[in-house]
This record gives sequence, C-alpha cells and structure tokens, in this order.
Amino acid sequence: MGATGASADGRPTATSRTGRTGRLQPVILGADIGVYALARSLHEAYGVRSVVVAGAALGPVAHSRIIDHEIVEDGHDPQQLVDRLLQVARQHPDERLLLLANSDWLVRVVVQHRDELEPHYVVPFLSAELLARISDKATFAEICTGLGIDVPRTLVQDFAGAGEPGWAPVPVPPEITYPLIAKAASSADYQDVEFAGKKKVFEVSDPAELTWLWGALRDAGFRGRFVVQELIGGDDTQMRSVTAYVDTAGAITLLCSAHVLLEEHTPSGLGNPAAMVVTRQDELLAGARRFLEATGYRGFANFDVKVDPRDGRLCFFEVNPRIGRNNYYVTAAGANPTRFVVEDAVEGRAVEPVVVDREVLYSVVPHRLLLRYVRDAVLAARVRGLVRARATAHPLWYPADLSPRRRAYVLLALVNQVRKFRRWYPAPTDTGF
Repeated sequence: MGATGASADGRPTATSRTGRTGRLQPVILGADIGVYALARSLHEAYGVRSVVVAGAALGPVAHSRIIDHEIVEDGHDPQQLVDRLLQVARQHPDERLLLLANSDWLVRVVVQHRDELEPHYVVPFLSAELLARISDKATFAEICTGLGIDVPRTLVQDFAGAGEPGWAPVPVPPEITYPLIAKAASSADYQDVEFAGKKKVFEVSDPAELTWLWGALRDAGFRGRFVVQELIGGDDTQMRSVTAYVDTAGAITLLCSAHVLLEEHTPSGLGNPAAMVVTRQDELLAGARRFLEATGYRGFANFDVKVDPRDGRLCFFEVNPRIGRNNYYVTAAGANPTRFVVEDAVEGRAVEPVVVDREVLYSVVPHRLLLRYVRDAVLAARVRGLVRARATAHPLWYPADLSPRRRAYVLLALVNQVRKFRRWYPAPTDTGF
C-alpha cells in the first residue's frame, strides 16, 4: 500500500507502483471528447493538468487550461506514440505517471508495449490475452452465451483467406433474418481500412447489400473478422450503457448504468451515445458483473446493451476495454471514476465499492434537439424534469476551463450537432437507423 502525503503545491503524493514518489501526473493518449472528459475528471478530483499525446490538438482538447499537449507527426503510428510516451517519462523523472487511453486501438498499443512502458507508468489495463478475447465481438458473443447472457443471433465472417482464389463468404443461416447489422469484430482491425461507403456499423437490408459489403471489404484488404447479427428493433432509447472498474485485486469497485436517449448518426460516429440519463438498473449491472468476474477482467470496461422491445430481454452487444467516450456521465452522477483508478492502481489502496444511483442527464446535444427524438411521453417528461432541476451535464462545459475560445468552441459544437442530425438522422425511426 502506498504511503500518502502532499506536494509543495498541495496536490496528493504517494509512492506509486513504479516506485516514484512525486505528485500525480496523468498522461492520456488521444484527442477526442472522451479524452477531455478524463482530463476534466482528473482536474476536478486532483487539481492536476493532464499531458495529452496525439497527432493533433483537436477541438475537444484544444486551448484548454487543464491540458498540456505532446504532438507527434503521425498520431496513427504506434511507435511514434510509444517513443513520445518514453520521452514524456524522461521529462517527468519523479512524478507518478498514470497512463490512460480511450479508444480500442490505443488501448491495444499500450497493452502491446506494456513491457516498455510499465517501468515508467502505471498501466491500468487488462492483459494482452484477455484484450484479444473480449475486444473481438464474435468471441465476446461466445463468452456471453456460455454465461447465460443474452446476445443477438450472430454469424462470423472471417476474411483471413479473402485474398486467396476461390474464397467465398459463409452464407447467412435462415434463422438470422433481414434486415441485419454488420460490423467489424475488432474495431482495431478496421481502423485503417478505407473504402467508399465505409461505416462504423452497417444496416443491411437484403442479400445484395451484404454481397456488396463483403466485396468492398475484400477489395480494401480487410483481413479480420466481421460479425452479422439480427437487428434488435427499437429506437435509440432502447440502448443502455454500463461503466465499470475492476481493481488490481479483481474486486468490482465501480458500477454505473445509463439509459441512452439518443446516439450519434454520422457514418463514423454511429452508435456513440449523445445523450443519456444515468439511472441504476440492477438486472443490467448483474449481467455486467457476471461477465467481469468470469473473465478475470481488470481496469475500466464499458458495455453496450439494448433492450429487445419484443420481450424485454437485455441483449449485450459488446464490451469496450476502456472507460468509454462518454465517461463523464459517471462523474456527473457523483462517482468520479478517476478516483477509483488512482487510489487503486497508483496508490495501492482498497476502494469501497460504489454502485451509482444518482439520476442526472448527460447530453452533448442541445436539450431542445434531444426532446425531438424522445418519443415516449413519460421518458420525455423525465428529461424535462432533470433540465428544470439543473441535473444536467455536458463534458466540455467546464467552468474552470471556459476561456472565450473554449466557450465559443462548445457553443459551435452544439450548433454543429443540429446540423449533423438534420443531415444524417432528421427524424427518429423504429430501429434507430
């Protein structure tokens, strides 16, 4: 257990697992809204500025008073990122360095280079072996089925031999009926594949569309696995989210669930929640707990789940091996997730487990726009009540970091959300597509 104290500027200190005894210094890979949310939560909890390592200071993290930037020439080059991380470690020889990342492929970079990074950084991620298993949506479905956790009916299409003569895709079995959902089994394998019409998630209406997709993937050089699943009906309000933290001893110390109200609908962002109500859902949390305990998970996890409107069953879609892009909903509900990882992985202290039960509205879209997409009258009234009670949160709207440039960016981002929904999802549908 690390001994705790305070630095000259009042910030907490302790002996970290790397042997360093200086003040806490978070280092985060990436530059999206989820990275800013992590930096904000760390600043709220510990008063620290985070070092952000990325290929560019994108809008969500640009001109921030709580972030110091380390820009590499190519933010998609793992070796450049690792080299810069080692350079940052040399620049901070005494600080306790906590390394975080918030996209699947960046988590993979960290885990694959753990041996190089761990002498300098606390690396609070799962093992490479477990990462490979659970990051693959096909393997995730197999694990869930074995644990009695519901998943959509699934077909796995393997492109490993797609470059060979005579390769042909596996036909869709009759029990999986159209329309279908198709997505990469591993988002890290799909990250750098480019072709016209590329999307994060495809809605496939008929066999002809599926044939086109298989051909496009093959010709683009994709050699990973794609999953095809039955489409679970219902609009975005049928989606649920779970964020969890499992400490280094294997105890689940944080569980937080949220009812999704609206997701993003741009091709690259499809499926990312844009608005949620944090609310405790014990049946949902029980499924997440069962998965985490059975797999020997460690670190942050974020589950995507959908309620099947036909029978009310909870269909688990995937687990992200990280805290998730919209992690600030946990902080907004009163359980700052950075406290759990710092006290456990950095300071070596046991944390009393928390199941979040405070209700709050998290939204990155204007509330008036959001209510256009919430068709259930009871749910809409709940949203209006939270707005009236000022129980709302936007991760970028941080009073301690609202310079004129930041304030203008946040306001423009809200306007841009209106434009994006007008173009890509002008009205709610029964399937969310």
